[in-house]
Parts: sequence; C-alpha cells; structure tokens
Amino acid sequence: MPTANQVEGRKLWFGSIGDARNAVQIHEMGVEAVVLLSTDLTDPPARDTVVCRVPLVDGEGNASWRLQLAIDAVASLVSGDVPTLVCCSNGMSRSPSVIAAALVKIDGIAADDQLKRLLVGRAADVSPGLWRDIRRTVDQIR
Repeated sequence: MPTANQVEGRKLWFGSIGDARNAVQIHEMGVEAVVLLSTDLTDPPARDTVVCRVPLVDGEGNASWRLQLAIDAVASLVSGDVPTLVCCSNGMSRSPSVIAAALVKIDGIAADDQLKRLLVGRAADVSPGLWRDIRRTVDQIR
C-alpha cells in the first residue's frame, strides 16, 4: 500500500525517504521519475527510474538557484505528464513546498493558496524559512 500522498488530479506524489527507497511501491504507483530533495538521501530508487537530486536544507539558506532547479524540474515533469514522486526526509516540508511552487508555475494560483490546497487533510510541518525562500523564488519566476 503506497504511503506517499498523491496530488489530486495529477500523476504526482510527495513522500519520504522510505517512499523513495521502496522500489515495489514506486512500480505499483507507475512512477517514472523521482525528485530527491533531502540532503541525507543517497540510495537511488528503482534502477529504471529517472532521478533528479537537488539537496535542500529544511530551512532558510538554500541557494536560490537550487530552489529554482528543484521547482523547474518538478514543473517540467508535471507539465510533461510524467508520473513523479517528490521526496524529502519525512515528506512534510521540502517536498510539498517545492510541489506547491511548481504548481504555481503551471496553474498560476497564488503560492500560499496552492500550498494550503495541497496540504488539506495531510500532516505537514513546512519550515517557515524554507517557505519564505521558495515564495521569494516563485515571485522572481513570475
């Protein structure tokens, strides 16, 4: 049974290190690409899965180019309708934040509104410093 959270209406999930390491789950979900955002995740997922690793700290201080790269990678995969899993350590801060920012690029909905929609009914612990930096990056994109 998948533990990753699926984004409504999309072939997009966010989750934890455990989700990224679970090759059976990745296969069952139909995931073709994994975006790894954790600084402590080094084990690659399933061999035939595309992997993009952009290590981010769960707080302020990430280089804006790293945030931009993570957001652009997720937005590109989602726009291309590629089944994608975005993971960080616990799946509660970096992964939903980056997904929300990527969906801002795609849907044009305000960043705070997009994050709220994404997290309805889900456990989350988004770092205020990380979210502030991501919002700043999103504002530069738009």
